[in-house]
Amino acid sequence: MVLKGENLVKLDFSKLGGLVPAIVQDYTTGEVLMLAFMNQQSWEATLDTGMATYYSRSRKKLWKKGETSGNVQIVREIKIDCDDDTVLLKVEQTGGVTCHTGQRSCFYRSIDRKSKEVVNDPDARGK
Repeated sequence: MVLKGENLVKLDFSKLGGLVPAIVQDYTTGEVLMLAFMNQQSWEATLDTGMATYYSRSRKKLWKKGETSGNVQIVREIKIDCDDDTVLLKVEQTGGVTCHTGQRSCFYRSIDRKSKEVVNDPDARGK
């Protein structure tokens, strides 16, 4: 018999100075949208609200995805890795844009392995 609360997740925030990586995927398509970091507080905010909340390493504060753009992420599923130190969020991305550049995903550029050049970079058009 498993008692309520016995299987609570205890993420390991000790390996990266209080942070864990959060891989974010589109809930419907599986497309990888972004990689962010979470601290204990952003993890708990995400669990409590169902809205993706991260820790901004550059601004040194919590960051609710979409707080300024309106392109919020509604968490539909959460998975953790075998070491309890990485989170996978499957989200409903509202507004269709994840990246601050205006792209659907932060992973919109491709690298040609032979030439080692960036290809398919919409940001480079017209430069």
